[in-house]
Order: sequence, then C-alpha cells, then structure tokens
Amino acid sequence: MKFKDKLIHIFSKYRHGLILVYFFIYMIWFTYLERTVTTDFTPVHSKLDKYIPFMEIFIIPYFLWFIFIFVTVAYFFLTSRQEFYKCCAFLFIGMTICLIIYTIWPNGHYLRVNLDTLGRSNIFTRALGRLYSIDTATNVFPSIHVYNSIGAMIAIRKSERLRQIKWLQISTFILTVLICMSTVALKQHSILDVFGGIALSIIMYAFIYIPNRSKVAKKADHELSNV
Repeated sequence: MKFKDKLIHIFSKYRHGLILVYFFIYMIWFTYLERTVTTDFTPVHSKLDKYIPFMEIFIIPYFLWFIFIFVTVAYFFLTSRQEFYKCCAFLFIGMTICLIIYTIWPNGHYLRVNLDTLGRSNIFTRALGRLYSIDTATNVFPSIHVYNSIGAMIAIRKSERLRQIKWLQISTFILTVLICMSTVALKQHSILDVFGGIALSIIMYAFIYIPNRSKVAKKADHELSNV
C-alpha cells in the first residue's frame, strides 16, 4: 500500500476524531474565564464545607483525573465510534453548559487552605501549592472534575466490551468516588459544586444514554468495522 493510500485509510478510519477539535475551543473559553473572573464573583459555599477535613493526600486522585479522562476517551476513539460519540457528547455538552453557567453567573469560593500556615510540608502540599498557583478558585459550580469523572465512569459502565469486566467496573467506581472526594478534601470546590456536577450528569445521562441506539450511531459502528 502506497504512503498516500495509507494516509487516506487512516483518515477514513479515524475521521470521527475531528470532534476533538472542540477541546481547543473549550480551553480558549475556560482560560478566558480564568483570567477575567478573579474577584467579582458569587461565593459558593455550604455549612457542610467546614466539616470536611483538609487532606493533601487527595492530590493523587485529583491528578489521576487527567489520566482517567484521557485514557477513557482514547480507548473509545480506538475501539468504538458509536461509544466514542456518546462519551464525547456527554463530556462536551456538559462542559459547555458549565462554561455557559460560569459566563452568565461568575462564581468561586474562599475555602482554600493557607499552606504557609498549615504547619507541615510534604510532596503533597507542594504539589497542591503548585495547583493553587495555576488554577484559580473561580468557575467552580458545577464541578467539571466531578462531572467528567462520572461521565467517564458511565461510558465504561455502558460499554458493550467493558461492562462484564468486574474488576474494571469496581476500580472505575472507586476512582470516580475518590476524585469527587478530592475536590472538597483539597478545598478546590464546595460540596455544592459536587452536587451540581452530579445533578448535571444525571440530566445528561437521561439525554445521551437512556434513548435507544440511533440509526446514525449504528451506521457509524458498521462503517468502522468495514474499514
């Protein structure tokens, strides 16, 4: 097979990946909000927040979120066009809704711990200090961290290939719970942000996964298997 033919073959097989261009739009929009929403915002907090202990070790599941989302999207990109579309629809539509909320209703919090007066220093507090320095305490409700974690878990749970792998299903559920816990244990979010992310994920689940498979989705998988 000639090089040109190989390129055509690869593009034809993976052209569904073009929708990932959305990520660049998201990053531009989110970065703009991070730079403009700094002091003039509505504080989001609950009385429950003060009962949640600060635990810097939760920086581990918090950072694992990035790997979790990347691996999940990459897996479906390579294995199932139909499941990839559903996963991306869930993530991207929800993320867009979050950005719209942040834009219309700028929000944030004052829950972060002063690491300089914490009385201890370790690899976890230093990593958290780095996170605090590059990620503002604004644009928090609903929590995208929580929403996307649930979205990835649902995609794996609904996958025809993965739903029978019990250890994977259990591990994914535990990781999702730990990531959600990390957002409040690190004082990155209020518990209300977590509830907001959960509520949004329930709504999106009803739209994306409850309806029967569409003809377009079935055709997409059929085309992928015949390439």
